[in-house]
Amino acid sequence: MYPEIEPYESGMIDVGDGHRVYWEVCGNPRGKPAVVVHGGPGSGCSVGMRRFFDPAAYRTVLFDQRMSGRSTPHASEPGADFTANTTEHLLADMEQLREYLGIDRWLVHGGSWGSVLGLLYAERHPHRVTEMVLCGLATGRRAETDLLTRGLGEVFPEAWARFRAGIPEADRDGDFADAYHRLLMHPDPAVRNKAARDWCEWEDAIVPTSPSPSPRFQDPAFALGFARIVTHFWRRGSWLEEGVVLAEAGRLAGIPGVLVQGNLDLGNLIGTPWQLAAAWPGSELVLVDAGHHATGALGAAIVGATDRFRG
Repeated sequence: MYPEIEPYESGMIDVGDGHRVYWEVCGNPRGKPAVVVHGGPGSGCSVGMRRFFDPAAYRTVLFDQRMSGRSTPHASEPGADFTANTTEHLLADMEQLREYLGIDRWLVHGGSWGSVLGLLYAERHPHRVTEMVLCGLATGRRAETDLLTRGLGEVFPEAWARFRAGIPEADRDGDFADAYHRLLMHPDPAVRNKAARDWCEWEDAIVPTSPSPSPRFQDPAFALGFARIVTHFWRRGSWLEEGVVLAEAGRLAGIPGVLVQGNLDLGNLIGTPWQLAAAWPGSELVLVDAGHHATGALGAAIVGATDRFRG
């Protein structure tokens, strides 16, 4: 990965509905445009995401999706209103930011939820995308979120038992994301903070290749905002028809794409990386010995892909 770098420009863009989205640009002002779509949903951008691109070759745009990171209002705030935070809103925000920055076309990089949002964006606006580099692959299917909330319970039974015990007994056979979201929005701060801790401890448990506990989850405001946004999206199926991203992947024909995936990513258990590669004409699946997070060998493979496309 490239050395740490600071942005040369940053700001807030008013995207409507009372929301302002934080953005920053780093690298070469005359370089090839690229946009980073962070995961979660609700993780916000990190400084490490700037390091996937050659700063001499790329003009790299990062932004915090609605209610996450430095965007306002933040999901952790009391009385936070999630009504205007949907997949459609996030896609519109990306287009508004592209136009605001005067960019005609850009490379799209995303990981995990960022790969879902990046794929949707490219399927809607293929003429705005030069290439794609994706990792921690997901397509927004209910089957994927069901794996993460229930299916992996057989792999991590003790952690899952604690996760399941965190919601009322009457909800334990239903949608975990829906049950947790109600607790996360509870008027009692003790209830919602415990729900955030329980949710984030499970998130740590199912990524055993990463440090646990995750440093970011030690910040109560981050943990609460993150858990609220994830459950807000998952309980609604991310407002997507089941399987639509894979069904419409043919629209990506002609867009070069590198799909970088860790062999140890437990999301592989339902075959998402191979299904996406098969549905996307001309894409390339690169498997490395790594887990879900874009560090180590996975980070190096991402840099290899962006170097290939830098021109």
